[in-house]
Amino acid sequence: MNQLLSGIRVLDLTRALAGPLCTALLSDFGADIIKVETRSGGDSSRQWPPFDGSDSLYFTSVNRGKRSVALDMRSEQGRKLLRRIAVGVDVIVENFRPGVLAEMGLDQESLAADNPGVIVMSVSGFGPTGPEQFSPGLDQVAQGMSGLMSVTGAGDHTPMRVGIPIIDTVSGIYAALGITAALVARGRDGAGHHVQTSLLESALSIMSFQAQDYLSTGRVAEPNGNTHPTITPYGTFDTADFPIIIATGSDKHWDSLCQVLGDPALAERPEYRTGQSRLAHRDQLTKELLELLSVRPAAEWVTLIRAAGIPCGPVHTIDQAFADPQVQALKMVQPVATPDGGEVPLVRSPFWVDEETLPIRNAPPMVLGQDTAEVLGEFGLSEADIEGLRRDRVI
Repeated sequence: MNQLLSGIRVLDLTRALAGPLCTALLSDFGADIIKVETRSGGDSSRQWPPFDGSDSLYFTSVNRGKRSVALDMRSEQGRKLLRRIAVGVDVIVENFRPGVLAEMGLDQESLAADNPGVIVMSVSGFGPTGPEQFSPGLDQVAQGMSGLMSVTGAGDHTPMRVGIPIIDTVSGIYAALGITAALVARGRDGAGHHVQTSLLESALSIMSFQAQDYLSTGRVAEPNGNTHPTITPYGTFDTADFPIIIATGSDKHWDSLCQVLGDPALAERPEYRTGQSRLAHRDQLTKELLELLSVRPAAEWVTLIRAAGIPCGPVHTIDQAFADPQVQALKMVQPVATPDGGEVPLVRSPFWVDEETLPIRNAPPMVLGQDTAEVLGEFGLSEADIEGLRRDRVI
């Protein structure tokens, strides 16, 4: 059984990408995600392109496996309903500005008497302290502030964003990790926890050896385009038709690559003998490699280089990536039935548990509030109660 979080109920108050990705991951592992949205418009990403008809594919990409409840959260009745749900869940995930959850009476302290074991995960733009703690933050702002954009792109010092919302994505993964750690701790002592992360903290945490190099030596990294900053040859190389990635992570890889390229003597030249010497002569080495690689097409080189035990692969467009035989074998795309009788293709979770992938249990709730009556019934409201709330435009 790979539903490791089965029985865990989550109140999802997030919108955009980081928070919704966190709860999508929890859903993948079997948690019951109750996504509560404002009655007037819902999650802001429902209005973000690209669209398939009237459906936002931005929203679709990170809201699999959830149920949607739509409430007027500004009304007294709506807030009472929201608290009723909050008292009955294991986890609350939110990405409001710091302090907003407390104003709503849904922070851990406010819920302590009625739900002492609740775990609250807060994802903010800049963290719970400091001069920018109340400032709004989005992915590219964190990319810029963290220094990530300064080491991305070609070597002309023009800062460049990563091509996907990488900081939102990492923040969502970190949030899911924090929640699972808190659930493990609660299993030992029964106590709830308030776990926090932010886009800026997440961005800084993934700066890896570039950050450590600065902290230890004061060196400030520069962009290296498609080449690795400290290892060569490691990057993108043109062939007779399309570029490929070659990643020689050791001297053994380098020796093997020279054999495959038909020039074993290249590995023995003093300027290329060690990793440091290769790095010092990178431009000259790259020129010689491109000459050798120009005689065969990409597909042939990938086959030959991989056969020699060297990491290598093609540079795909998105359509080519999903058509790749390895991706096909992994069944990364799962068609999921929609309430209208159709199907939506979704990228599955990247995890395997006990030799099985994690199923997507249901499609994203494309209709705002489509599960409101079902969820409120589970929290003890009668059909008459629900009808009255509908009549009063609370739901």
